[in-house]
Amino acid sequence: MRIGLLGTGPWARMAHAPALGGHPDLDFAGVWGRRPGAAKELAELHGTRAYDDVEELFADVDAVAVALPPAVQADLAVRAARAGCHLLLDKPLAPTVAQGRAVVEAAGAAGVASVVFFTTRFQPEPEAWITEQARTGGWFTGRAQWLGAVFTSEGSPFADSPWRREKGALWDVGPHALSVLLPVLGDPRRVTAAAYGPGDTVHLVLDHVGGASSSLTLSLTAPPAASGALVELRGAAGVTTLPESSEGAVPAFARAADALLTAARTGVPHPCDAAFALRVTEILATAESLTAGGAR
Repeated sequence: MRIGLLGTGPWARMAHAPALGGHPDLDFAGVWGRRPGAAKELAELHGTRAYDDVEELFADVDAVAVALPPAVQADLAVRAARAGCHLLLDKPLAPTVAQGRAVVEAAGAAGVASVVFFTTRFQPEPEAWITEQARTGGWFTGRAQWLGAVFTSEGSPFADSPWRREKGALWDVGPHALSVLLPVLGDPRRVTAAAYGPGDTVHLVLDHVGGASSSLTLSLTAPPAASGALVELRGAAGVTTLPESSEGAVPAFARAADALLTAARTGVPHPCDAAFALRVTEILATAESLTAGGAR
């Protein structure tokens, strides 16, 4: 599969480009970016071509991987799908439900596969744990604390990201927490949210269709010493927590590429496809509307 990369920022350099360039079943065919000089630099680093015209890249590849802000990703994903490209996207899918739905509809109309890179879902130990807990069932409650120090650490490559500054932890790390809880506890039928605490800290409570409840605490403003992720489930089987992964982002992104190859070959949607990411977007948008204006 010939695949192109859209984006040249820190995440593209740290995860996407190394994974695509090192994948045995992908031909890393080119890079497009909003900054042509950065695209040229990244392309040269990985021995591929820099494109000035994104439509020309779409015409030359079978798939695209996207490492761009959500609003930019959503627009380009629609255009790429209409050009017949399979989609390897990042979370969040889009900053609004309407934009997310447009991606899902474009992919469906074009018959292209989609996979959205919820990092934890492509790391072996966490994904095995999620599968096992979904099989076990009988959960009474769950809690997730996803605390980042993006805005409090010195030298974070993501601290100056305009969309993270605008949307905060709800939209940045919220998708990670939801990607773990939803497959285990089921879809939420009610969402409550409040913006209490420092900076962008937000709290969600979900009432899941299976009867369980869950709570989420999300922040990018945690002290560095307090940062980290925790997911705990309590139920008839006892208490269990999400294990840490022994691998970083590059192997996980390579597995996401594997998933896209399989979905494109078989026509069977992956659990982390654009439709799932749209549901996550709907939950985030509901929470955002509830927290508008800060603490209440």
